[in-house]
Amino acid sequence: MTAIAIMAKAPRAGRVKTRLCPPLTHAGAADLYRAFLLDKVEQVRGLRGVSRILSYAPADERAFFAEVAPDFTLVPQSDGDLGDRLVDLFRLLFARWGDAALVVDSDTPTLPREFLSRAIDAIERPDCGLVLGPSEDGGYYLVGLRAPRPELFEDMAWSTPTVRAETMARAARLGLRVEELPRWFDVDSGSDLARLEASLAELGGAVAPHTRRALDRRA
Repeated sequence: MTAIAIMAKAPRAGRVKTRLCPPLTHAGAADLYRAFLLDKVEQVRGLRGVSRILSYAPADERAFFAEVAPDFTLVPQSDGDLGDRLVDLFRLLFARWGDAALVVDSDTPTLPREFLSRAIDAIERPDCGLVLGPSEDGGYYLVGLRAPRPELFEDMAWSTPTVRAETMARAARLGLRVEELPRWFDVDSGSDLARLEASLAELGGAVAPHTRRALDRRA
């Protein structure tokens, strides 16, 4: 069975989505991120035939995550930078859940669930070594593997526009066949927030309902 893990932080004011301040206050950014997380949990909850995991930080916020994702297996994130945490998380996923694993972010509340389904289909094919969901800022919103590959994550210049390209170069050196999903945007800056609001205005009300309500509270 494929394991899919959401990487998430506790929505503490001043600790999450600080690049949205301004236009948001720190409390407003934390409230919006909480909504992003709730929408991501619902996206993943709707998938069938997978093991659902939530990898959370900090470790002392387990009670919060147990409340918002009671049907997920909760695992605390390890210490270190994002690369260290991804290496440790993938090792755990393969040790406990099987032969294919996906990790998805919690910053893409409007990501189509179809993309997640496509990622599952791809990583379950034996000839696929890496699934990557590229984000428009040069990083990625999803990564999937069929075996631990720490070389993909170690000594990476995280939060830069080169992450996706460097990951693809490393995958080529490792001889991995890569399946790429469509690009999508995550919400980190004020311009991303404006795009999110415009996107939600065009989409049906069933998409990202928690995020919609959080934006309505701000208004």
